[in-house]
This record gives sequence, structure tokens and C-alpha cells, in this order.
Amino acid sequence: MANKTQANPAVKKYVKTGVIAVIVVAVAALGIWGISALRGGATSGATVEEALTVVTPDATTGDQLRVAVIRMDAIQTQADALVDLTKQRQKYEDTLRKELEERQKELEAEKKEIEESQDVLSRDALQRRVVDYQNRVNELQRDLTERAQSIEVAFQQALNDIQTQHLDPVIEGVIAKKNLSLVIDGRFARVGANAENLDITDEVINALNKKISSVKMQKPQGF
Repeated sequence: MANKTQANPAVKKYVKTGVIAVIVVAVAALGIWGISALRGGATSGATVEEALTVVTPDATTGDQLRVAVIRMDAIQTQADALVDLTKQRQKYEDTLRKELEERQKELEAEKKEIEESQDVLSRDALQRRVVDYQNRVNELQRDLTERAQSIEVAFQQALNDIQTQHLDPVIEGVIAKKNLSLVIDGRFARVGANAENLDITDEVINALNKKISSVKMQKPQGF
């Protein structure tokens, strides 16, 4: 998989078996919309006054400004395609978690058997079994981690597809139809009670649901 989508931080559930710890990644709810900051050094070549000579005094006046609020978190949890996509991811995570439990039981049984055979096996034979056991534990941990990451990659790719191919065009269409000047993320806005027709979230969700109801998540590696 060549997908380079950055995943939000995952929630890690540690399940311990004696002296071992096996990681299962239970993916947290992801935001579709992120902001990347580009940072770098710069050399100043002009004063602020000189730099501002390229800025005009023109600005939008109050009677021309048309503002709306959109709650991206509500779209993420209520839009049909996104709800369906979350269920697909959960299904893969449940499969991985079930496999973890089954393989843990096998390792627990093997560990108990090794402990009970300490007085029977020679030192070299015991050491070989312990090393083999630890290798299997490490292999299980790597396998589970890689497959959990592949779930996240496939999920993020599907999210990006929904955003770029469906959600962005719908939002742009709503902005054009309502002749909006500015759309603000409702999670960071404070809205007064008398602000009518300001929140366009429900309209965006309804339009998105009409355009698309589901997106097939690519099968993650290892499944």
C-alpha cells in the first residue's frame, strides 16, 4: 500500500499474557478535515509598511457579507456514507480483536506448558523453547500491529475519497446556491439564538446522503 494519508493518533489497548504484551489498535473516530501548517525559515527583505503597499483598502461590508456555519463533526457521525464506513472499519477491528484473543489463549497454554516442564527439560532444551516462544510472541505483535495499521490506511483512503469526490463538491454547491461569502466550522463558532438560516449542516448532510450512501472500504492487508 502506497497510501501516505496521515492517520490521527490511534487508541492502543494493551492485553497482557504473563510476561508478554500484545498491542491491539482500536482506531479512534477520525476527523476527515485537517489543516497542515507549513513551517520554514524566511529572510525579511522589507518593512511592514513596505510590505503593506501591495494590500488594497477594499473589504467586504456588512450588508454584502453572507455567512454560514457547518458542523463537520456532525457530518462525520450522521452522514450515511460515513456511518457505513465506520461500521466497515469496526468489522475489521472486531475480527482482529477476536483473533488476538484466540492466539493469546494458545500462547498462554504454551507458556504454562513450558513452566511445567522446567524440571524435566535440560537447560539447553528449555532455553530453546523459551526463545521459540518469545519469537512467536514477537511475530504475533508485529502481525497485529501491521494489520491494525492497514485497517487505518484503508479507512483513511475511503474517507479521502468521500471528501474529495463527494463532500467537497456538495459543500461548494451549497455555497454557490446560497451565494455565501464565508463558511465557518461550527465547532469553533458561537452562534446567537436569533441567527436564522445560519447553520447549513443538515442541508449538507441531506444533499450528501442523496449523492452517495456508502463507499466500499478497500480490504486491508492481512484480511
